[in-house]
This record gives sequence, structure tokens and C-alpha cells, in this order.
Amino acid sequence: GHPGAAVGPSPAAAASPATGPLFRPLSAEDEEQQPTEIESLCMNCYRNGTTRLLLTKIPFFREIIVSSFSCEHCGWNNTEIQSAGRIQDQGVRYTLTVRSQEDMNREVVKTDSATTRIPELDFEIPAFSQKGALTTVEGLIGRAISGLEQDQPTRRAVEGAIAERIDEFIGKLKGLKQMASPFTLVIDDPSGNSFVENPHAPQKDNALVITYYDRTPQQAEMLGLQAEAPEEKAEEEDLRNEVLQFNTNCPECNAPAQTNMKLVQIPHFKEVIIMATNCENCGHRTNEVKSGGAVEPLGTRITLHITDPSDMTRDLLKSETCSVEIPELEFELGMAVLGGKFTTLEGLLKDIRELVTKNPFTLGDSSNPDQSEKLQEFSQKLGQIIEGKMKAHFIMNDPAGNSYLQNVYAPEDDQEMKVERYKRTFDQNEELGLNDMKTEGYEAGLAPQR
Repeated sequence: GHPGAAVGPSPAAAASPATGPLFRPLSAEDEEQQPTEIESLCMNCYRNGTTRLLLTKIPFFREIIVSSFSCEHCGWNNTEIQSAGRIQDQGVRYTLTVRSQEDMNREVVKTDSATTRIPELDFEIPAFSQKGALTTVEGLIGRAISGLEQDQPTRRAVEGAIAERIDEFIGKLKGLKQMASPFTLVIDDPSGNSFVENPHAPQKDNALVITYYDRTPQQAEMLGLQAEAPEEKAEEEDLRNEVLQFNTNCPECNAPAQTNMKLVQIPHFKEVIIMATNCENCGHRTNEVKSGGAVEPLGTRITLHITDPSDMTRDLLKSETCSVEIPELEFELGMAVLGGKFTTLEGLLKDIRELVTKNPFTLGDSSNPDQSEKLQEFSQKLGQIIEGKMKAHFIMNDPAGNSYLQNVYAPEDDQEMKVERYKRTFDQNEELGLNDMKTEGYEAGLAPQR
């Protein structure tokens, strides 16, 4: 990774005899500021070359070490920079709008860990793909062009089509060097040690936007830093945004399958748990909704007057404890039928139609003609409600208070929807298993079991 394998003293030891401070501002007028030369091993021909080290300070930035290696035997040379300071507390992102030749001449410090992007060309130089460099905006583009042209002769011989596309892209980069059109240069460095010159410093530069940000754990790991332990609250949030999977068996063919589980926050309501199973063996799909909260103190009765086809698009949560009524059709769906569902009103009505009309006990030669006729009439009326051709009332009655029907005018009241809260009866509490549930003073009645 070094320009050459140095065989002389260390940079600090070599530069220490120099007069003045160790890191002096970078200036062409400073005649005493001379690089330190060290005899080094050339990694190309394995003979001795020369490494030149310059410890300097860039105005309005920080200290850096500029190193340059050249071999007089084989002509190989290499230059790079290293930050002489520590990794900064925050990462930095420089966004420069290049409009003139003056912008092309801006000094740029690009470290190994920096990512360079030109959004207009969808071009990116990933982190750690190039050595750090002290250059200009024009030099940065020139290095990219040189890197792309390096293997073009081989590509033209082996993969002509790819070589043509790269030639076309190189032409676009050369157009940027000649300022054919303005473009944006983005340098993103998680270490915070990259730099783009502000020629108007200490005044504000309107063409340059500097953004400081906190590193992600992945970026800290990339830099070899130990990431801080995340807080418990952050872990909870990550868990809420994560889809959990667990192994189960298909309810249709009993083959091994996977169930996905996700915690979802319904606006103006509460959290629910959605579970979905998809069997790769038989293609059976099923989904179920569980309430993510406790049983509410009061039951809920929601009545919607269906007057418009747009009502079919309302989101709907039907818990396992919710019953459904449609008075105009003299229809009632009991608790636990169809299970818990998070769907639309149209989706639930279609599930009801399929449940009723495809019941195996009402089909076939042994079915009652009168009953079949009634079911056919019921299906037709339900279809008219779904299509918006028939007005009806849709009632959801949930003693546990865990069902929901979307109010499209929220937080304002919906004139066509009525939500009632009521106190549960003893029988309803018995069905929910609440009568035998004792949450206070239960330890006092327990006898010691010996």
C-alpha cells in the first residue's frame, strides 16, 4: 500500500531537524519547506528508488503527509496522501456544483475511505478502490479517465462492445474536463478527512455544500472502528421494522412452509400483527391478523352506511372476536369465522361471498333447491353492494374493541360511519375469558403446595 518500501528513517524522524513547526502551511513562497527524501525499495523492479515525504498543513483544513515515489531504473512512480490527524468524530460529505474553470482548479484532498460520485453521469468511484490523493477537481476526473483507459486495448481485443461503451463514457468525462456543461461532484468520506477547497474562505461558498453526519455501524466497521452498542430503544425500533420468519406446516398439504410476521401501526388506531404463510409445495396462501394490544375496557360497534363505490376501498381490520352484520341481507357472520383479517371492505365482502356460495354442504345433487336459490339471490345482492349499485349498512361488533374501519375523513368525523363504545355483558366477558381472569390480589388466595 506504500509508494515504496522505505529503508531510511521514519517520516517524523527525518523531518524533525527542519526549522519551524513540523507541519507548515502549504505555500509555494516558502523556500525552506522542502520534502524529505528516503531511499526506498521499488515494488515494481525491486531496485532502490526515492520516496519524497512532505509534512504540510492545508489552509482551513488540517495536517497531511504527501508522499511521492519514483524509480529511476524502471520509471515506475506513485503518489498518495495520508491524513496526519485522527479519524474525525463525524463523516463529511462535500457537494460541489462545478460551473467554471475556477471550480475545476479547486484543491481536493480525497482519502482512501472517500466515495466520489458524479450524479449526472451516474458515475461512482467506490471507497478503498484508489489511494488517497492531493489533487484538483480536474485532476480527479483525469485520474478516473486514466484508470478507465488503462485496460482498453485488452478490452477491444476481447470484449469489443464493452470497450465501445467505456470509450463513450470516457468521452463524457473528457467533456466534463472541458466544461461542456455544469456538473455536480460529491465526495462522501465517513472518516471526515477529505476536503474540497473554498477559494472564498473564510466567507461562505455558494457552490459548495458541506454536510456532517454520524457514521453508521457499517461505516465504522469499514474504518476499523468499534461501533458503539446501540441503545435498547433503537433495537426495539429495528425489530418493529423487521419481517420475522418462523417455520411451520402448510394447513392445506402439511408440507414445511414459512410464515412471515410483521408488526404494523395502523393510523388513528393501534398496532397489529400480520402473519402470512405461502406454501411453495401446493401454492396455498393464507394471512391472519392478531391484535398487538390488550383487550380494550369497552367493546366497539362500528356501523357504516355504504352509499358510494369508493367505500369499498376503506381499510378494514377484523379481529377474531369480531362479528359482522348486513341487515339488508339478513346476514350475520359470527366470531372467529374467517379469522382475523386486515384487508379492504371489498376484500372482506368477497371473502364472505366465497365462504357462503362455495360451502360444500349447500352444493351438489343433495342440496335443497330453495336453499340454493336463496344463496344465489344473496350472492347477487352482495355483488350489487360490492359494485356500488345497492346501498346497505355494514356493522362490525367487536366486544374486545380490537377491530377497525378506516375513516377517510380522519381526524374529522365521517357522517356515514358511527362508532359506539359499550360496556360488555357478562356473557361477552365469559366468551373472551375475562370473568375468570384475576390480575390483582391473586397471590393471596394461593395455598402453599407441598
